[in-house]
Amino acid sequence: MKKLKTIVVEDERLPRLSLLAKLEDFRHTVEVVESCDNYDSARMSILRHRPDLLILDIQLQGRDSLQLLEELKQTVPLPYVIFTTAYSDRKYLMNAIKLSAVDYLLKPIDKGELAHAIAKAADRAALETAEASHQPEKLSFKSVNGKLFLPADDIAYIKAEGNYASISSFHGCDMVLENLLTLELRLPGNVFVRVDRSTIVNIQKVYRLNHQQHICILRSAEGHELRLEMSRSGMEKLMDAVG
Repeated sequence: MKKLKTIVVEDERLPRLSLLAKLEDFRHTVEVVESCDNYDSARMSILRHRPDLLILDIQLQGRDSLQLLEELKQTVPLPYVIFTTAYSDRKYLMNAIKLSAVDYLLKPIDKGELAHAIAKAADRAALETAEASHQPEKLSFKSVNGKLFLPADDIAYIKAEGNYASISSFHGCDMVLENLLTLELRLPGNVFVRVDRSTIVNIQKVYRLNHQQHICILRSAEGHELRLEMSRSGMEKLMDAVG
């Protein structure tokens, strides 16, 4: 199983260093990509790295990390979360459960309890990977009448429409109430590439590129084709992306 990409968020220096030292013994399971000491740096790091696991102090210099997660889940899927705290507070525990936290550890963090929490996160990741391998990944989008669900493999390209966006699949076109930046942050970056200010393309569906006319032909596995007219700069970036 691949390692869980992990971010540690702890606003006190010594507890942070202690936790990072303990995590060294679990490097076969977790890969710490960054550690943060405040709310804003944690938010930026999570958006940049898209971690699998977040070990998160429940209070960050007087700010509530539950609010951080509520804010983030509007933009990106939340990682698995292990909360850490110096206090046994039932209110926080209940809110953590609502956010599907993996575990809730009291400081000073016991290494055995940390091992148990990491094992739970790894088990969840393995289960979700196994489930995903048996069915196409579906993405959800905010639509006029509620939610739109589309398999990622069906999406050919997405165009900006002011503060909204239109998603073109091989079965039609749908308007969603999300802007292009929000969608870009949520979509898997190894499949969907933003080629210019107004267009995201599923590079796995690119079939033919006409560099002179700036036209991209996208094709589904069933042979359905879509034609996309592009800007010069968009065509150049797409050509780089598909190699």
